[in-house]
Amino acid sequence: MMKLPEAWDLLLKQPLEREPHRTTLAQALAAYDAGAVYPPRERLFAAFEMTPPEKVRVVILGQDPYHEGSEIRDQGSGTAPGWIPQANGLAFSVNPGVKLPPSLRNIFRELEDDLGLVRTDGDLSDWAEQGVLLLNTVLTVAAGQANSHRDLGWQAFTDEVIAALSALPQPVAFVLWGAQAQKKKALTKSVHPRLVLESAHPSPLSAYRGFFGSRPFSTVNRFLAEHGEAEIVWS
Repeated sequence: MMKLPEAWDLLLKQPLEREPHRTTLAQALAAYDAGAVYPPRERLFAAFEMTPPEKVRVVILGQDPYHEGSEIRDQGSGTAPGWIPQANGLAFSVNPGVKLPPSLRNIFRELEDDLGLVRTDGDLSDWAEQGVLLLNTVLTVAAGQANSHRDLGWQAFTDEVIAALSALPQPVAFVLWGAQAQKKKALTKSVHPRLVLESAHPSPLSAYRGFFGSRPFSTVNRFLAEHGEAEIVWS
């Protein structure tokens, strides 16, 4: 059975060894065995591996992983172009060389409008390494079927994650993109410094309903600076 990194396992009190999360994980692993599921199995807990709880300063919360694949471009490394899943275990992120999905293009458009920063690299590992937890409310999806794993029970697991993060002492900004993410707002209440930003999801279907113009990147950095934290380098 797969495990979370030790720091997360301790914070969440070994969630995958108890119900209902044990059943959720078992169902997800069975889906991997039965067909194509994203992100790749070895990247299922990538967000937790890259951003330990003591480093979390920002949580960007989306809905579920990208459900499509993409051609990867040869970037001069000698690697032949090929086809890989878009999802890489970090919400909204893709591997280097992967064509930007529409949601990520919209995120970068807002980043440019907000801070004047132009970004073309869709691998958001640098954000994760700075303490940005890139999390979806649902951690897996069947290939080609958006939101197909919404009934596996991942929402209960990510509820515990958000509640545990809210109890941490450091300042944390929660960025809730879309209706599914916004359902977790009540879990972000804390006696510690918190910022909660809500907007429409950056997907083409909803970005014009309040995502564009929301200025999340500058707002997060202003909050962090006000509480003595280093700003996120978004570019």
